[in-house]
Amino acid sequence: MDITGLVSSLSGSTARAATPLIFAAAGEVLVQRSGVVNVGLEGILLGSAFTATIVTYTTHNPWLGLIAALITGGIMAAIFSAFTIYGAADQVVVGVVLNLFALGVTGTLFRILFATHAAKTMELPFVFHTIPILTPFTLAAVAVVWYILYKTRLGLEIRACGEKPSAAAASGVNVLKLRTLVTVFGGVLAGAGGAFLSIGQNNAFAENMSAGRGFIALAIVTAGRWNPIGCLIAALVFGLSDALQFLGQAIGLDHYYRLLLIHLHLLTVAKQFNVNHVPYNLFLAVPYVVTLVILLGSSKSTRAPASLGKPYVRI
Repeated sequence: MDITGLVSSLSGSTARAATPLIFAAAGEVLVQRSGVVNVGLEGILLGSAFTATIVTYTTHNPWLGLIAALITGGIMAAIFSAFTIYGAADQVVVGVVLNLFALGVTGTLFRILFATHAAKTMELPFVFHTIPILTPFTLAAVAVVWYILYKTRLGLEIRACGEKPSAAAASGVNVLKLRTLVTVFGGVLAGAGGAFLSIGQNNAFAENMSAGRGFIALAIVTAGRWNPIGCLIAALVFGLSDALQFLGQAIGLDHYYRLLLIHLHLLTVAKQFNVNHVPYNLFLAVPYVVTLVILLGSSKSTRAPASLGKPYVRI
């Protein structure tokens, strides 16, 4: 593969890997700026991916599958809001329960519905033959969130709810209602990310196909310093690391590793310790390690919204 082809392949893989993260993180920026941490993002991504697959498989129309995924994301976020915003329940606990519920339900229904045949469906179209049609919309999502957050009165109210909700309420803002609407909107964007996983770049559903992306999106929000532009950059870094692990496998990194051992006369020693091959799991771990490093490096100099994760009780 020449340099041009390598760069093209790498950039395309980066964009595809970052797409669901950008959708989820862009919405979560607004959610956390309002003072709520939607730990249930993982479940929303998974549930939306499953719904998109079922509706597309049934109707043979991926656009209806996308709409169903958006609705699913909004409904799941509304359920989260009912318990955490109006019920003042612990946001982490409710989020974890939502994640486990989505994992269990989608896994069970998947095995029931597709026990005897593959869950292959139609997929959304591509642009320029290689770019999924949802990928360019991530930039629009980031731009919309940035504009709302910094250029509108609504954005000022959202930020006020996240910093000092009592002061926002004193100025006439319905804190509970605004937090709920923002959380549902974030769920809808996460639903788009879920749809991308199943019908945006693939034509099938797999159990637990979200693979921790909801938690990574939460980390991206922190790494991006609660700014949609920063989240876009952090998501692209993750996407690049994800693309590099596939590239490492494609170019035969294991082969070059063995050649290096032979050149250093260490192959025999490496065989004794069973390290004469690059472990496959090491490739898979690269994106998550990179995300962890970014998060650790940025967390020291970031300041979260003052009321983040704290329930607001209306007096």
